[in-house]
Amino acid sequence: MTLYPKLIMDALAMVTYAGTKKNLVESEMVADTPTVVPLDPAVEGNNWKVTVVLVFPRDTDPFLKSTVKAAEAAIKYHCGQDIEVVIETEFKSKPRPEVEKLLPQVKNIIAVSSGKGGVGKSTVSANLAIALARLGYKVGLLDTDIFGPSMPKMFNVEDARPYATEKDGRQLIVPVEQYGVKLLSIGFFVNPDTATLWRGGMATSALKQLIADADWGELDYFILDTPPGTSDIHLTLLQTLAITGAVIVSTPQQVALADARKGIDMYRNEKVNVPILGLIENMAWFTPAELPENKYYIFGKEGCKQLAQEMNVPLLAQIPLVQSICESGDQGAPAATKVDTITGQAFINLAQAVVTVVNRRNKELPKTKIVGMKG
Repeated sequence: MTLYPKLIMDALAMVTYAGTKKNLVESEMVADTPTVVPLDPAVEGNNWKVTVVLVFPRDTDPFLKSTVKAAEAAIKYHCGQDIEVVIETEFKSKPRPEVEKLLPQVKNIIAVSSGKGGVGKSTVSANLAIALARLGYKVGLLDTDIFGPSMPKMFNVEDARPYATEKDGRQLIVPVEQYGVKLLSIGFFVNPDTATLWRGGMATSALKQLIADADWGELDYFILDTPPGTSDIHLTLLQTLAITGAVIVSTPQQVALADARKGIDMYRNEKVNVPILGLIENMAWFTPAELPENKYYIFGKEGCKQLAQEMNVPLLAQIPLVQSICESGDQGAPAATKVDTITGQAFINLAQAVVTVVNRRNKELPKTKIVGMKG
């Protein structure tokens, strides 16, 4: 049987590419005319080598491997099982930079973490980012909580839909900008009323895309709002980014402080070795609006301050529990947007403290290395 390129193209026309729901030929994914050469002219039968070049949108295409296998199987099915099939791949978009070369224009990466949920970590992350922007710094904020994203609501941009732009031969996501902060969250890409039922691999893949395939540009501070606890998400961040330092958020309550110790231990682990920049005591006391001078220590008094002394790290701020902080976050106008209020000034002071400890850390300690863990 003599093979012709048209037979190969007919076989490829039977393969559907999941990214377009069309076949490979209709999707214009076959780069050139397939080459068909005999391996040994003296041998009879399907003694042929077929070479096909398929062009994918990007090297991280989730359908790449399955499409290549399907194309090879279709060619063998239509043209003979004995032929040798070589599928080469090319990409419209340049490949993602190596991990060590990601975000070259970002000066400082700050992980905001907590040992447990419910301590106001995302509120602190949002207000810290906005306060840093108010101080004149270029700031980016990544909501890394894939399963419970909250930043779109807190920044009043729930209806925003980030778009892609071509830059340096790559298709990059353009972050949403609000209150002077560049923002990305998986919440922009999923239905907010539907649970995200993803396995760990899908979640970490989505997180990597928000980091590596986005046009973050030049930033002085890149804030990572991490999920509670210690998880695959944290490990992915440590293996993808050289984190300048971590700040730990806790309430004064003993159960929260116990989990905060675990968060501190994760970053101080000898395999991780990310500096703890300091602790933030959130909900340090309750102050009613009608009695602004009164302080009620409903979660305990100065527990985070004592933990900071025990762990030999700075206490960066004590943020009071004020009804307006919760309301402003729910309304999409975080407290730091109102610098003339007590709570707004508290977050400005926090931002100034973070700048101070980051500058000290960069002067006294070497740059953090990306974690090379397995598993």
